[in-house]
Amino acid sequence: MSLWPVAAVTFLEGIRNRAIYGITIFALLLLIAGNLVAGMIMQEVGKVMVDMALSTIALSGLLLVLFVGINLMAKDLDRRTIYMVLSRPISRPQYLFGKFLGMVLLIVTTIAIVSLFAVAAIQLTKITYPDYFAHFSWASIFLSIALTTLSLILLTALSFLFASFVSTSFLTLVLTILSYLIGHGINDVKALIEAPQQVGIQVTPFTVKLVQGVYYLFPNLSLFDIKTQAAHGLTVPLATIGWTVTYGLGYTAIAMLLATLIFSKREFP
Repeated sequence: MSLWPVAAVTFLEGIRNRAIYGITIFALLLLIAGNLVAGMIMQEVGKVMVDMALSTIALSGLLLVLFVGINLMAKDLDRRTIYMVLSRPISRPQYLFGKFLGMVLLIVTTIAIVSLFAVAAIQLTKITYPDYFAHFSWASIFLSIALTTLSLILLTALSFLFASFVSTSFLTLVLTILSYLIGHGINDVKALIEAPQQVGIQVTPFTVKLVQGVYYLFPNLSLFDIKTQAAHGLTVPLATIGWTVTYGLGYTAIAMLLATLIFSKREFP
C-alpha cells in the first residue's frame, strides 16, 4: 500500500468536512464586504480591494490549516484509529506523507476556489472604478496567492511536526498558532532589538541572543506576505522570489523529515 490511497482518503475527508463550507461562505462574505468598503474609499479603491481580497485568501487558508488540517492528522491519534491504519501494509512514513500530501491537495484546491471568487471581486471593482487601477498587476496578485499557498503548506508541515510528538490535537493547535504569530512578527522584533537606540530602548545581550535564536528556529512567514506590493502593483525581484520559494520548500522538507523521524520512534499508548 503506497501513500497515494492515504492522500486520497485524507483529501476526501477534508472535502466532506463542514468547516470547508463555513470557510468558503466566510470568504465570500468578506469579499462582498471588501467590495463595499473599497467603494467608500475612492482614492484608494484599487489598493484596498486588492489588499482585502488577498487578505481574505490568506485568512481562509489559515482557518483551513488550523481547523481542518490539524483535525485530519490528530483525530487518528486522539481516537486511536491509527492502530487500525498501521495494522495494514503501510509504514509510518507512508502514512505521514500520505496525510501531508492529502492536506496539500486540499489547501491547493480550497485556495484555488477562494482565489476565483477573489479575482472576480477584483475584476468587478476594476470594471466599476477603472480610473483607480492605474498601478495594477495581475502577475503580482497571482504571485502573492502562490506564496501564500506555499506558506500554508509550510505551516501544515510544522503542524505535522508538532502532532508527531504532542499528545493532543489541542496542543498541536496552540503550537501551530504560536508559530504563525511568531513567524509573522519575529522579523520586526529582530530588527528592533538589533537597533534599540533608534526607538530609545535598552536590550540585554541575552534578549538579543534569545530573539535571534527564535528567528532562526521558527519560519519567517513574513517573507511570503507580499500583499502590500501586489496592492501597489510593484514588481518583486526574481532573486527574492527564488530565495523565498527555496526557503519555503527547504523548511517544509526539514519539518516533514523531523516529523517522520519522531513519528517512526513514537510509542502509542
